[in-house]
Amino acid sequence: MPKKKLRRFKENLSFPNLFQYSYKRLREEGFPYKGQWHADWFNNEHPLILEIGCGKGEYTIGLSTHYPEKNFIGLDIKGARLWRGCKTALDQGLRNVAFIRCQIQFINHFFEKEEVSEMWITFPDPQIKKESKRLTHPDFLEKYRLVLKPDGLIHLKTDNADLFNYTLEMIQAEGHRLIFSTHDLYRNSMDGDAPKIRTYYENIFLEQGKTICYLKFQLNNEKTH
Repeated sequence: MPKKKLRRFKENLSFPNLFQYSYKRLREEGFPYKGQWHADWFNNEHPLILEIGCGKGEYTIGLSTHYPEKNFIGLDIKGARLWRGCKTALDQGLRNVAFIRCQIQFINHFFEKEEVSEMWITFPDPQIKKESKRLTHPDFLEKYRLVLKPDGLIHLKTDNADLFNYTLEMIQAEGHRLIFSTHDLYRNSMDGDAPKIRTYYENIFLEQGKTICYLKFQLNNEKTH
């Protein structure tokens, strides 16, 4: 493993805004801030926003600077990428930001029912050959439903048209509520946060002439699984 990564993994252990729990520890001890993020970590009742598969936390950081009256948490499994987000948040003195290193399927170990107000899924791996691993697969949507408030929003930004179309199909098939969608975000004039922040890879995609797809929806909370 490159020395740079090893240094970052070591430094991650010292970051107060990064939580890393093994599955064994979660099972045996539980996560202390589950259901208590507002009271015991952020020390306020501001809405809690998650970025799923946050990478370097560019959206988490960007949104947190736009909305100091909200709390933001980025989730990812890649420690070297999370290092960047954690360090940036600390360097900028952002008190409304935290990060969790975990696999997305363990999200319910970290958040209580209806604890989350909103989710962003930004440029996830489209998992073209593995439908069950797509972050908008019904199994993942069910995990999100358990932690989202009944009127909670989910946003998807992707450069992959197949994942975008797949998600639209899932929304229709599962009876979820589509609020907005576009195959070309930057050609479609719109307000909101989707066009405000561009990640590093998003800029690369745009330079390559790719279009950015975006959609916003709410889950069908009457659906049972």
